[in-house]
Amino acid sequence: MPSVQNDIDLLSINTIRTLSMDAVQKANSGHPGMPMGCAPIAYTLYAKVMKHNPVKPGWYNRDRFILSAGHGSMLLYSILHLCGYNVSMDELKNFRQWNSITPGHPEFGHTPGVETTTGPLGQGFANAIGMAIAQEYLASLFNKDDIKILDHFIYGICSDGDLMEGVSHEAASLAGHLKLGKIIFFYDDNGITIDGKTELAFSDDTKKRFEAYNWQVLNINDVNDLDQIMKAVKSAQSEISKPTVIITKTHIGYGSPNKQDTASAHGSPLGEEEVKLSKKNLGWPEDKFFFVPNEVYNHFNGVKKCGAEAEEIWQKKFEEYKSKYPEDAKLFLQMMNSETGEEWVKHLPSFTNYDEKVATRSASGKVLNAIADYLPGLIGGSADLAPSNDTFLKKYKTFSPSDHSGRNFHFGIREHAMGSILNGMAMYGGVIPYGGTFLIFSDYLRPAIRLAALSKVKSIFVFTHDSIGLGEDGPTHQPIEQLASLRAIPNTLVLRPSDANETVEAWRTAINHKGGPVCIILTRQKLSVINRDKYSSDDGFKKGAYVVKDSDKPQLIFIASGSEVELALKSAEKLSEEKIAVRVVSFPSWELFESQTDDYKESVLPQAVKARVAIEAGVHQGWEKYIGNAGGVISINKFGASAPDKILFEQYGFTVENVINTSIRVLNKLK
Repeated sequence: MPSVQNDIDLLSINTIRTLSMDAVQKANSGHPGMPMGCAPIAYTLYAKVMKHNPVKPGWYNRDRFILSAGHGSMLLYSILHLCGYNVSMDELKNFRQWNSITPGHPEFGHTPGVETTTGPLGQGFANAIGMAIAQEYLASLFNKDDIKILDHFIYGICSDGDLMEGVSHEAASLAGHLKLGKIIFFYDDNGITIDGKTELAFSDDTKKRFEAYNWQVLNINDVNDLDQIMKAVKSAQSEISKPTVIITKTHIGYGSPNKQDTASAHGSPLGEEEVKLSKKNLGWPEDKFFFVPNEVYNHFNGVKKCGAEAEEIWQKKFEEYKSKYPEDAKLFLQMMNSETGEEWVKHLPSFTNYDEKVATRSASGKVLNAIADYLPGLIGGSADLAPSNDTFLKKYKTFSPSDHSGRNFHFGIREHAMGSILNGMAMYGGVIPYGGTFLIFSDYLRPAIRLAALSKVKSIFVFTHDSIGLGEDGPTHQPIEQLASLRAIPNTLVLRPSDANETVEAWRTAINHKGGPVCIILTRQKLSVINRDKYSSDDGFKKGAYVVKDSDKPQLIFIASGSEVELALKSAEKLSEEKIAVRVVSFPSWELFESQTDDYKESVLPQAVKARVAIEAGVHQGWEKYIGNAGGVISINKFGASAPDKILFEQYGFTVENVINTSIRVLNKLK
């Protein structure tokens, strides 16, 4: 039996194990092995180490717990239930069922006490680094020598699978470099994956790897020895200049006489007979299901009380803070409540030199630098492309190992980690995180965008070099399918502005957006600033599509996004000389347009006008919805090439001549 220090510890740990077994068995689906093996870690953290208040899961100064190995979700649900979070016994019994708050993998915003959406391995690990960055930045902004209002740790459990995934390598490297000492991860070293023993594909020296990343590395030889866990935690807490990983020897399926330390305990129910045998082996009543001894509930009532007292102490400290530093306290609450105010809006730039050509990436940089002073939560950077993405805040410092007050982040060439770290920052709260790279490399961080969308968190992704217009770098860097790919992700707002002023509106929209990631798609090449004295204003940007040029009784509608709007306007002017009435619609966001009323949609794209041509320098996928059966699309359905942008646009048909010829064919089809 385990070397647990007293009966209530053992009873509590075995309660977590048996609840997990029973829930997975009842669902006939799930992962029982990890909760059974890691129960002592979760118990020690929640019952003996962490500051948390189950009655107020969102308390700002709580310790965070990240279950990066999200397949072991019943470990988290069990401990949340015992601690008194609003996760009832009925919810445990409804594990993985319709309308439950106990889904197969933890989901942020869905279950009280769940700090991030995990399951895709490595993501939670990287989210924790983002949370640590957000805490460090906000602490530098608000903590005082006499009162620290943000002073907590970010704990987590990661698995073999987490550490195999590339995103964990990227994130661990950056965390060690930045000396994020508030991170404490337990590595569940059970030696088993779905396929069998980890030695089939994994022989890393984890200790050396993390030491090379500038992490403190500690070891626990027996996860059931709570003294070892407590000693390791205290050592980790005292190391303020390095994150800590605690390599912990565990036994997957602990207590199961026939499945402990085997792959069969990983992702399948133990089976009714094995559940009974496991309970017997743990000294548990074999005929009781979802059983929690009264002593355990009473014990966790004490945990709940301690959590409430810890928050009460903090609240008193914050009252003192408000008295001494009222302006800081006011700003802190505004930022944590995602209140941006209106001052920043007054400083948005306007581009009125219509003889000027401005790349939308450059316009974006001007916007960021114009509003940064008035949005202290706006922080971010680039995956080693700041000069190309124009994401650098020129008046502000870099967030560095020696200075965590900087607002500029150098994520390094780590796109995937950047995306996941931004998500962690957004989930922590108080900041508006953004990160930039080339649009083509959105593929490297797509899993993070998807999870931001699923979690409804606002990470802002700045994607520049949005088409073949980047020129000589060639097809490896020229996005073709990426726009369609991003638009396909539910709950993701994609904005592709057509000029400098639409770029201003893109940032206005992004800052004000609630729930879900925003992707701002920008050009490398310079574009004309659309003459708003001649054409419609850009007020319609917020509705996703609007008429930028109209004519009486239009015979033809051009629909375009981004840089292709300029081409559409030039083509419309040419056709007007031929007495063909054309309407030009700027279409920066499908998602915003689809949220409008049917009347508005009809006002922009009247059904009576069947002749339509969509123009976009990417795959045509999706535009069929807006052009109808009779329309045409000028698009790119093959890879690009290496050449100057002017030559490429000519060769790929993005010319006034080709737009006119395509329009004539569409009109002729309707005669």
